[in-house]
Amino acid sequence: MNTVTISKPIRAELEAKGVINWPVWEKEVSRFDWYYDHEEHCYILEGHFVVETDTNNYEVNPGDYVVFPKGLQCIWDIKAPVRKHYRFV
Repeated sequence: MNTVTISKPIRAELEAKGVINWPVWEKEVSRFDWYYDHEEHCYILEGHFVVETDTNNYEVNPGDYVVFPKGLQCIWDIKAPVRKHYRFV
């Protein structure tokens, strides 16, 4: 199933996953198509964006922990510049 999951983890959960050591990705305000050929976990540091899928739109904000499933095809609509820690699994 291609469902995006969004949660608000506590600091201990982020530390347990080692999120602070993950690479950082940044992107300016833009709109683009994206396809996930691997599952991605990310923690949003800054910005605001909407991920549009065939079945739903997901609003993402700072402090969100997001899991994008493998096989997801979507549109990223970045409303405010994004900084996130990320990891592919």
